Amino acid sequence: MTDNNNQRIRLDTVSKTWGGAPAVDRVSFDVAPGEFVILLGPSGCGKSTTLRMIAGLEQVSAGRIHIGEHDVTVLPPGERHISMVFQSYALFPHLSVADNIVFGLRSRKVPKPERLEHLDKVARLVGLETYLDRKPAQLSGGQRQRVALARAIISEHPICLMDEPLSNLDARLRGEMRREIKALQRRLGMTVIYVTHDQVEAMSMGDRVLLIQDGRIVQDGTPSELYNRPASAFAASFIGSPAMNLVPLAAGRDGAVIDGEPRCSIAPHEATGCQLGIRPEDIHVQPVDASGVPAEVLDEEYLGADTIVRLRAGTQELRARLPGVTSLGSHTACRLQWAPSAAHFFATEDGQRLDLQGYDFAATAGCDTQENEARSSTAHYGTNPPGVNS
Repeated sequence: MTDNNNQRIRLDTVSKTWGGAPAVDRVSFDVAPGEFVILLGPSGCGKSTTLRMIAGLEQVSAGRIHIGEHDVTVLPPGERHISMVFQSYALFPHLSVADNIVFGLRSRKVPKPERLEHLDKVARLVGLETYLDRKPAQLSGGQRQRVALARAIISEHPICLMDEPLSNLDARLRGEMRREIKALQRRLGMTVIYVTHDQVEAMSMGDRVLLIQDGRIVQDGTPSELYNRPASAFAASFIGSPAMNLVPLAAGRDGAVIDGEPRCSIAPHEATGCQLGIRPEDIHVQPVDASGVPAEVLDEEYLGADTIVRLRAGTQELRARLPGVTSLGSHTACRLQWAPSAAHFFATEDGQRLDLQGYDFAATAGCDTQENEARSSTAHYGTNPPGVNS
């Protein structure tokens, strides 16, 4: 798996239509040798169809696919020199683990001594040495997935395509298999394209993530780039748990305000009519007499390491992620702050990112710090002093 010339994958305006409707719409991207690329998106967005076109399992309606220096657009799957791991393990129930792993080698008439040599090496690589005589029904889900991986690895193809291979596993096993797949990919130097709808898999495994919406790539970048600088409101809402808060902005006295809350301008007038995006962990919950956006606590959800607090500001609901235990109490009045760099702005019409900068709450720009409503100004901010939830 060291011939880098055979490990590059390039798609040039590739499309796939079903009954005249585009499932994949003019998709172009380039995967470098040894790169781990994630195709991420909701169900029905075209990510699996894209993978199957690369594998040769679906015919391309338009565009070209290159693997290495070769145009493989019309080549059958067997001539593309790639391996594939499916969502279903696709194991033969009547064959042993060993026979399942070497099935492809036997089909290609590889001599038995060579098959056994490859089997021994791959079984040790994926930790299946003691399970080779068992049938798939005698294995756990994680072990079956290892068999599927071993079957893909043993062919020694430089490229491996994976279509939601962990979706049938429970949460603990998925975590273990994520680490194992990534470690194997690095050890073997494989080029991997991995399809998932799970943002945790995308963020933890990918060198690069291609976020797909309605058959088109809407953002191509590192996991950090997608998280910290989403290109659209869709990207902002798809990455992160809880998702980024997205709230509409209205016109205020000194700038744009959160709709229904005119007492604190959070951005210049140019942001009026746009959407504000703010990550839950970037929101600082402050006492009611501080500067910032007036808000009210609705409820709290304790998750152990942190607490998700649901808040209302004006007519809008937001969520804040606070560390540890909090005891703010429902209907408690408070103020919300965030750093200017934590504010993202998106156009309402098409959801695209806008180059705008939010106000600095430390400067109390446009914020009325006087609370005139008959509310309690005493709040319990958990184990941390007010504002120390950054």
